[in-house]
Amino acid sequence: MSGLFAEGTRALVTGASRGIGAAVAVALAEQGCDVAINYRASEAKAEEVAARVRDLGRQALLLKADVSDEAQVTAMYKELRVRWGSLDVAVLNSGITADGHLAAMSSTKWNEVVSTNLTGAFLTAREATKQMYGGGGALVFIASTSGIAGRAGQANYAASKGGVIALAKTLAQEGAPRGIRVNVVAPGFIDTDMVKKVPGAQMKEALQAIPLGRMGEPAEVAQAAAFLAGPAASYITGKVLTVDGGMIPG
Repeated sequence: MSGLFAEGTRALVTGASRGIGAAVAVALAEQGCDVAINYRASEAKAEEVAARVRDLGRQALLLKADVSDEAQVTAMYKELRVRWGSLDVAVLNSGITADGHLAAMSSTKWNEVVSTNLTGAFLTAREATKQMYGGGGALVFIASTSGIAGRAGQANYAASKGGVIALAKTLAQEGAPRGIRVNVVAPGFIDTDMVKKVPGAQMKEALQAIPLGRMGEPAEVAQAAAFLAGPAASYITGKVLTVDGGMIPG
């Protein structure tokens, strides 16, 4: 099977049981990667994604772990190392929302979002980087346009995703001497379960602000992630690619 990636390339996708993560796992398999599918809760949904990967002739490995839990993340990467030995690509996608205006936001809502989205990105990136030392590799963080431009009602989410972007830019500088590239995809409004929670009036207003006039599809984000993770992007690191239908400038 031909594709962007060389035969035997091994990739990990976090939060891969649904939405953007599932689409990324399939896109990487379509382009020649074996894919480790991280999930937190639904093994059934993760297995559905694994079946799609296997149908494409690639290996799939299921790895259950809450990315905000250091012990679980460490155990996940240990299992990955034992089962596969090497890791070439990591797409760090796990994320949650718990929206609300800052003045009324509880510390619980703040902490649970930052813990998963930012601390989880730190923990998974740290272990991925360790496994890529010596052999190089590519990391792609899935952030959000909220982390670039902010969004009313998403103080915790925007702060966490802005932190992910800063983390990625720093890691790109640290990883470059070791052959590790690090980039970010920042989606706008994408047709996922997370976005379906947005109230109708707010969604209508958002669509009016998108020059292309529609929400994006998970597969459109996935193709951007696969490109940045692959050899066609071999001279790209430390960059943020927005996939948002032109919603924010730059």
